[in-house]
This record gives sequence, C-alpha cells and structure tokens, in this order.
Amino acid sequence: MHRAIGRDIGGKRMANYLICSTPVHHHATPMIAIGTHLASRGHRVIMLSGSRFAQEIERAGMEFVAFEGRADFDDRDVPSYLPYRDRYRGMAQTQYDVQNIFVKTMPAQFRSARAILQRERIDAVLVDGAFGGISPALLSNAPRPPILAIGVITLTQLSRDTAPVGLAMAPSSSTLGRLRNRTLNALARTVFFRDTQRAAQEAFAEIGARRSSLFVMDISAAFDRFLQLGPATLEYPRTDLSPNVRFIGSLPTEGGGDLPSWWNELDGSRRVVYVTQGTIDNHDFDRLVRPTITALANDDVLVVVSTGGRPVESLGAVAPNVRVAEDLPTGRLLPLTDVVVTNGEFGEVQAALAAGSPLVVAGSTEDKPEVAARVSWSGAGVDLRTGTPSADAVGSAVRAVLADERYRARAQRFAHELAGLDTLAIIEKELATAVADRSAR
Repeated sequence: MHRAIGRDIGGKRMANYLICSTPVHHHATPMIAIGTHLASRGHRVIMLSGSRFAQEIERAGMEFVAFEGRADFDDRDVPSYLPYRDRYRGMAQTQYDVQNIFVKTMPAQFRSARAILQRERIDAVLVDGAFGGISPALLSNAPRPPILAIGVITLTQLSRDTAPVGLAMAPSSSTLGRLRNRTLNALARTVFFRDTQRAAQEAFAEIGARRSSLFVMDISAAFDRFLQLGPATLEYPRTDLSPNVRFIGSLPTEGGGDLPSWWNELDGSRRVVYVTQGTIDNHDFDRLVRPTITALANDDVLVVVSTGGRPVESLGAVAPNVRVAEDLPTGRLLPLTDVVVTNGEFGEVQAALAAGSPLVVAGSTEDKPEVAARVSWSGAGVDLRTGTPSADAVGSAVRAVLADERYRARAQRFAHELAGLDTLAIIEKELATAVADRSAR
C-alpha cells in the first residue's frame, strides 16, 4: 500500500523524497548531507545508494535502500569494480571509468529506483548529477514525480563556448574558439566517447527503455532542475547555458575529530600550508603529500597534513615543520590556512574557496583535471596539470601563491559570493517548488 503523499507538521507541508546517489565518496557525501538536512526538517527521506553508506545514512535519520547487482560496489576497493584500470591511460582511462562506474551500472540503478517508486508515494526525486539510472524515467512520457539533480562535480554540459569535459581546456567564445569547441564537441560524441555512448545504448536496451539520442556525457539539461554546487563564477561562462541550471553555492564544510595537541601553533606566527589527498585517494602519499613535505621542509611555513583517516604513522618520518592528524576540523582549519594543496576533489576545493584560501591543485583522475583547470582559469590558484607532481613543482607553486596576493584576493571574492548563499535552504525550496508545481498541474 502506498503511503499518503506528504503530511502536515505544525502547519508546514512535509514531503516524501527519494535521494539516489552513485556509491562514490564525493558523490554520496554531499547527497547524504542534503538528506540529513531534509530529514531534520521533518521530511521523510529514502536514500538509495551503496551498502557501504548504510550506517551513515540511517544515523542521519533517513531510510536506506541498497542498490541491486553491480551498482552496489565499494569505491574504497578500486580493483573490485575497476579491475583493468591500469591498462588504460588518458582519455581511454576516462572512458573506462565512466563506463564501469556510471554507465554499465544504469540497469541495476534503474531497477532499484523503480522498485521504490512503485511501492512508495514519492513527491520528488533528487539525484547526484551523474546518476544515469534515472535517465529512462527522465526521457519517458510516463507520469513521474519531479526529478531534480545536484551537480556534485564540475558542470559537464556541452556548449559552444567550451571544450567538452575531459580535456581540461580553458573556455573560448571567440570565432576561432567556438570553431574549436564545435569540432571537439562533435568529436566527443563520435570519437572520444563513442564506446561510452554505445554502452549507454546497450544499457537502455537492457532496461527496455526507448532509444535516445541524448549524449551520455550531457544529461544535465534533461532534469526538471539542475542545481549545480559551487560558485557560479568558478564555472566557465556559457551563453547557451540550459535554463534549468541554477548555481546554489557550497555545502557546509565537513571534517571533525578532536583538536590535535599542536593546534595552538596555528596562531598566525607562521604561514600555514594545508595538504590533503582526501579520504579515498590516500593510499599512496607519494602522489602529493610527501612531495609537499619535501618541497617545504626548509621553508618558514607550517605544513599541516590530514591523512584522511589513515594512521598518522603511515606517513613515516616528517620534517620538523610538519604537523599531522588523521582527521581535522576543516571548517576551523581552512580560515587559518594560507594555501591549500589538494588533489582536486570538488568538495575540498569548494570548502577552500568558501574560506577564502587559494589553492595548488594536482589532479589526474575523475573530474579533478577539470576542477584544477577552473581554479587556474579563475585566478584562485595554480594547476600543476598532473596528479603526481615533483617536489620542485609543488614548492614553486606554493611559493608563487604565497608571494602573489592576487591569488588570495580572488579566493576571498569566491568566499564573499558563497557566503551569500544558503545552499541547503535553496535545495529545500527548489524541491518544495517542484512538488507544488506538479500539484498545481
């Protein structure tokens, strides 16, 4: 039996929401934060994601449902779902990742979501922007609840003013630039992501959905509303931006744990460089953390390292000016930081900019090169254009950012822009508006 749509609590209309997220940390984490807020406001929230997030979702007051089949993978065990990744490089590796994480999982994602929609009365569906399993519902003429998406990675929408995602190229709206973009966008469809597009069509056929000409890397315009995280001015300008897109700012900064014993050293007497490889891509500190430590060992700075949950001892011996912790209250740390050195996870970059901290970015996987390119284009930091920079490259970039006040000035403008946006309130209002518009129709 279906539950009744919504309910009234204290005169306020409560809704039943379904949240769907790819079970990858930087996709699921922001969706869990949004679901937590909605549940705290009295809404009933069902969240569909990977089993590894079950306890976190349930602790937040939501109802958890796991994906069926291959859609339920653990992103911490990369070989289990990307067994042949090391065989590929560059664009081929990007295609391999996209196909196995987002495309070939679509049938199982769709069946899992459909089962919930068939047994529950859902007022609106909210998905992470790369959740392809909702595509058949988006493209069908059958009745459905409103479907909104959260852009948890950089915007991938094709445009006459930008090169396609994956190339990490600066935008251009000049005559020659638009010619370049038109050519590359066509190549993205027919050459670069041809195999990925074919895999998407096979996934649609498996589901029994009607064939679509929609480019698998360009579904943002199909949603009823696409709510893109991040400051609008960090994204490339598009004169043909789809009207369903709204930039909504950044989510509250995460990170916790007790204050380390050395916290009082962050007193402004020395400039602070914070380096992190996040909580997933942190198994090999030689990629970024150790080069940063080596580069700045003799500089008059305090290097603060988060191991992303790994034991502090796993980092080994460090220079005297280095302070290490497994987890740090980044909401308190970032305003005290002069430069953030990161591998380019979109949420970490947003948090740094919200605190007005300039960046040095070394990203090479997922959307990280695109994030790094936008940081450089915006003037808020330096793009090292690799995920494994040398110590010399990191040191030169950090010193350049410290020496040039324009980087911090640009980051602080982002902070001012983000401070004016209550992201969670915007999302709740957009959902309520979508539900009200559907009821009115």
